[in-house]
Amino acid sequence: MSAYDLDILQLGAQGYCCAQIILKMGLRLWGEENSMLVRASGALCRGIAGNGICGAFIGAACLLGCFAAKGNDQEEEDERLQLMLSDLWQWFDEYCAKRHPGHTCRDIVPDGRINPEVCGGLVSACYGKALELLAANGFDPEYCNDR
Repeated sequence: MSAYDLDILQLGAQGYCCAQIILKMGLRLWGEENSMLVRASGALCRGIAGNGICGAFIGAACLLGCFAAKGNDQEEEDERLQLMLSDLWQWFDEYCAKRHPGHTCRDIVPDGRINPEVCGGLVSACYGKALELLAANGFDPEYCNDR
């Protein structure tokens, strides 16, 4: 069990879903609140109405984007973003191949309902992998500045 699994379970019990939990965890790590970002990420949960890729993966990709994507007119995308996203995808592909028939929510939880055991483990794994990728690429996961 990771240091943040209890937080993930508590957020899930409060009604947040996969992508929301990952972004809310990132915000908490930075001492930030952003209800608009958390609400917007709710649209990514359940693979966008159950038809797309797992929201935990998408949430982890968004967390990487918080550090390295273009955020205003004066910024450019950090050159490390695409590499981190590629590494995240490769890891997620291998993770799913060992456990599920595919990458969509329906592949992971066939009845389409959130399964706390399956989804909670996947949220934890995706969040942990995002933090690992950030650190490996020279970002401090505990400090997300507004560049």
